[in-house]
Amino acid sequence: MKRPHFLLWFSIAAMLFLTSCMDKEEKVYDNPADIPVFREMNAELTSPPFVPRPAGKRKAKKLIVKMEILEKEGELTDGVRYMYWTFGGTVPGSFIRTREGDEVEFHLQNHPNNKLPHNIDLHAVTGPGGGAESSFVAPGHEKVFSFKTINPGLYVYHCATAPVGMHIANGMYGLILVEPEGGLPEVDREYYIMQGDFYTKGANGERGLQPFDMQKAVDEKADYVVFNGKVGALTGDNAITAKVGETIRLFVGNGGPGLVSSFHVIGEIFDRVHVEGGNLINENVQTTLIPAGGAAMIEFRVDVPGTFILVDHSIFRAFNKGALGMLKVEGEKDKKIYSGEIRDDIYLPEGPGIQSMPTTDEIVASEVPAKSFEEQMEFGKQAYMQTCFACHQAEGQGVPNAFPPLAKSDYLNADVDRAIGIVLHGKTGEITVNGNKYNSVMTRQMLSSDEIANVLTYVYNSWENSKKVVTKAMVEKVKNSK
Repeated sequence: MKRPHFLLWFSIAAMLFLTSCMDKEEKVYDNPADIPVFREMNAELTSPPFVPRPAGKRKAKKLIVKMEILEKEGELTDGVRYMYWTFGGTVPGSFIRTREGDEVEFHLQNHPNNKLPHNIDLHAVTGPGGGAESSFVAPGHEKVFSFKTINPGLYVYHCATAPVGMHIANGMYGLILVEPEGGLPEVDREYYIMQGDFYTKGANGERGLQPFDMQKAVDEKADYVVFNGKVGALTGDNAITAKVGETIRLFVGNGGPGLVSSFHVIGEIFDRVHVEGGNLINENVQTTLIPAGGAAMIEFRVDVPGTFILVDHSIFRAFNKGALGMLKVEGEKDKKIYSGEIRDDIYLPEGPGIQSMPTTDEIVASEVPAKSFEEQMEFGKQAYMQTCFACHQAEGQGVPNAFPPLAKSDYLNADVDRAIGIVLHGKTGEITVNGNKYNSVMTRQMLSSDEIANVLTYVYNSWENSKKVVTKAMVEKVKNSK
């Protein structure tokens, strides 16, 4: 009969002990530097666009971060190679996730095959150089230092070895998150995106291995402005994804080194933005400014399906220099929120004949002409996707009642010189293609003779067209007969 009585007192004692432990865990410290650490753990590091698991409500720990510096060649865009300098082998570098009160033991390892010394400046660090003074490391060596995470927020890290701008411009930047005690509010999906500007000796699109151009960087005349280190890093099969009804948090940084980002998602409104990655929250935001060397946490719910385009709204950077990504959302449509196209009417209040065409004669010559039919097709596809895609679509199908098809086009296949002339000079007025009338504007395309030959060869040899091969000489003949 005494055993139940003993168990009762044992249970009460256990509850008091656990309550005492919980009280200790939940103690609020006025100075985050005084938060004690419990045990040691290796940090989970992830490559973009992915992020590590949330710190949540875990206790502060001694967090071991091991990051390797790698100098490696990679693809900046189709046909263009670049020698990146990286933290963790990617641009941006590995995402680091901590919580307020962690003691971070940082191991910076410079691979022995690298050519240069490097270091790291973490904006989350309170200390000389953000750690840069303690982390200058030669190839084949490792430097270790530690710091306490005392300010919650989203912070940039970057190399700070002279010349600092060159190291950053070559891709040496990333993000470190310090979650507040207790963690961030839960969301369904989180992604890591970072903008950067690149400066190459060759012009945008010039093929081959392109070296860094210091003068362009000093003048802040970027050849490429991209998300996650390259053109197309977040498009097509690389797009980030979600489902209707889910909440998304984007950790967005700007490595620079020179340009401010005007971050925008076409077709979405940001429910909450942690301005510059800190505690200030702005709501119902269309576009948020992210300074070079700054960041923002962006949260929103996706309510309708479709492909939503991520851009730097300094818009030529998006559509001409690469600062463009995609968020693909699957799920059921909600026509109360967005109807889709209801009808397509004709609107000609000023008549069809008043449009004007560009007249400039400034054409940039292609630096690397195609040396074979295969290269013409490859280069032509690149030019098509950059120049013709929006109106004529990926498979040449055009836009009904607006822009004529290039696929199986009787108008195109009937006269190759006419097609060359339209690309050279543009066209206004009504035409009939495959039995349907179109009355839109084709602007003059700012392409070299080589590029025109390539893009037309690609079109003629795609989508069941006539298989014609267009040469530079054919383009020059039409140009000179004007």
